Amino acid sequence: MSTPKGPALAVLPASKSEASGPAQILQPSGWPVPKGYANGMAAGGRIVVTGGVIGWDSEGRLVEGFIAQVRQTLRNIAAILGEGAARPEHLVRLTWYVVDMDEYLASLKELGRIYREIFGTHYPAMALVQVVRLVEKAARVEIEATAVVPR
Repeated sequence: MSTPKGPALAVLPASKSEASGPAQILQPSGWPVPKGYANGMAAGGRIVVTGGVIGWDSEGRLVEGFIAQVRQTLRNIAAILGEGAARPEHLVRLTWYVVDMDEYLASLKELGRIYREIFGTHYPAMALVQVVRLVEKAARVEIEATAVVPR
């Protein structure tokens, strides 16, 4: 019995600094290269995950505005990763929940700048979901993160 063949899969280092590490970008041959995220990641090591993180400051106050909340949320994720001895380049997945997809799409350039400011140019697999609302009523964005720290 023969097995169906899917598209050829290119496995690329996740970044130049990780060429010898476990994280790899999974990019099917012939597919367009995504901008600002990866289609898939493969990694081995110790897993560090966050819950849904929002843009609260260190005193538990939610910052105002979508862009400010994204910036604070990414900073909060970086701080949580640090507690788990992980760095942004260890990220293998981010799931974004936004209350307004149009607000997200209208902010792409600024979001990219903020992302690179905090996480650099490492782009893990990402998903983006619009939701009716978040638990914290004034929150505009919530992000879950998964990182894999090499052993």
